[in-house]
Amino acid sequence: MAERIMIRLALPGDAARLNAALRALSDDLGDTHRATEADIAAAGFGPDPAFRAVLALRRDDVVGVAVFSPIYSTTRARAGAYVSDLWVADLARGARLGPRLLAAVRDEAAVRWAVEFIRLAVYTDNPRAVAFYERMGFAARTGEVGMILEGAALEALGGET
Repeated sequence: MAERIMIRLALPGDAARLNAALRALSDDLGDTHRATEADIAAAGFGPDPAFRAVLALRRDDVVGVAVFSPIYSTTRARAGAYVSDLWVADLARGARLGPRLLAAVRDEAAVRWAVEFIRLAVYTDNPRAVAFYERMGFAARTGEVGMILEGAALEALGGET
């Protein structure tokens, strides 16, 4: 019989394990992982958290994680949750853990922020991830380009041109 996997909201004492799971996600995607345990603790569990997270635990081992934060859509006139990170350990894949983590995000975000939708981004060069989300009913947004402003450009925002 397979061991039971419990999903729960991440707590301040989980910062190190949460960061380790997010580092594994970064490694899986070939991304740079700059966050430290202190960064995760401050951003996720400080006085005004920037995100919430749910953990999937098999005994004390983190085998999955979802990180999310609130968003608001004026076109929908509804609050939503933005899932910035979703990771399932290799040894737990195929057990429908991803949908369970997203359901936990839905449930927690509905209580906390009264959300009525979930939004996320997926790398276009990861067709397995795209197919995974499509199977659950996520739909790609057409006519939209993801953009980011950071570093010197962010600092210069609003300055003289």
